[in-house]
Amino acid sequence: MSELARAAELIAGADALLVCAGAGMGVDSGLPDFRGAEGFWRAYPPYARLGLNFAEVADPRHFRADPHLAWGFYGHRLALYRKTVPHQGFHLLREWGSRLPGGVRVFTSNVDGQFQVAGFEQVAECHGSIHHLQCVEPCSDDVWPADDLEVLVDEDSMRALPPLPACRNCGGLARPNILMFGDFDWVPHRGQAQLDALTAWRRDHRNLVVVELGAGLAVPTVRRYAELASAATGALIRINPREPEIRHNRGISLPMNALAALSALATHLPDGDART
Repeated sequence: MSELARAAELIAGADALLVCAGAGMGVDSGLPDFRGAEGFWRAYPPYARLGLNFAEVADPRHFRADPHLAWGFYGHRLALYRKTVPHQGFHLLREWGSRLPGGVRVFTSNVDGQFQVAGFEQVAECHGSIHHLQCVEPCSDDVWPADDLEVLVDEDSMRALPPLPACRNCGGLARPNILMFGDFDWVPHRGQAQLDALTAWRRDHRNLVVVELGAGLAVPTVRRYAELASAATGALIRINPREPEIRHNRGISLPMNALAALSALATHLPDGDART
């Protein structure tokens, strides 16, 4: 039996589906791959001229030291994510999960909101969301939607133009509700509530299969969560073109991009039905 057939068999035999997704999940939707400085600089040439890599730009200190630089990066990403259409793999996962008794839940380090756009209702965003804001200070633990926010960005310099987003409580500077590198000011309660709900759901669904997509070793949060969630059964399907290694006896490694792997799996699950 092929690895794809084995993976389909795991999904078909499960009561619930847990999707664990890292940054690689969005590449097939056309989102830039920030893997390594070169990949980041290809997406954002102005930062190559400044000699700044992703970790250096995504540092919360910029919101205090140079807020126009900080909001240039996050404002551009907000606009990019809003216009991005999730690839068909998102819809395949949602369809398979919807046909299982326990349904489908998502754990992701992505802040782009693509799962919600694709129709997923239960998403745990462990690094927060670019579509929500908080105070830079923070003056309170308030987190609010960024639905009406538009940040104008000079794409030659990647600097935001005034006015910058303001806190709706104190009137000071606002920032995305995202856990950045070395971030001590992130307001975590929105993400924690999502994680608590996911933990409760997992307790109720022991016979679940975990499909992990695009989660690398550089920031292993998603991989570790997927391994923890599947530890009891070993029912882990790891989809990763570069770092597919897996330790579980029942785990299955698919060294492919997310869309290619999910499309191939769909041929073993006719009509998207995971209970065939």
